[in-house]
Amino acid sequence: MPNSAWQKSSYSASSNECVEVRSVGGLVELRESDEGQHILRTTPAALAALLHGIKAGEFDHHA
Repeated sequence: MPNSAWQKSSYSASSNECVEVRSVGGLVELRESDEGQHILRTTPAALAALLHGIKAGEFDHHA
């Protein structure tokens, strides 16, 4: 996985209130666009498992 620039969803349009993602050194980094100094770093497999769980509704009881 090559290093990449920060990317945000095309659904965000020009809004600065979104999550941005990039790959660095084989890891995935996420940050809130308006709080760029706080970065969450994880593995691609862990992020994929989280997204799968979200889509499957595994965390709906926390809402």
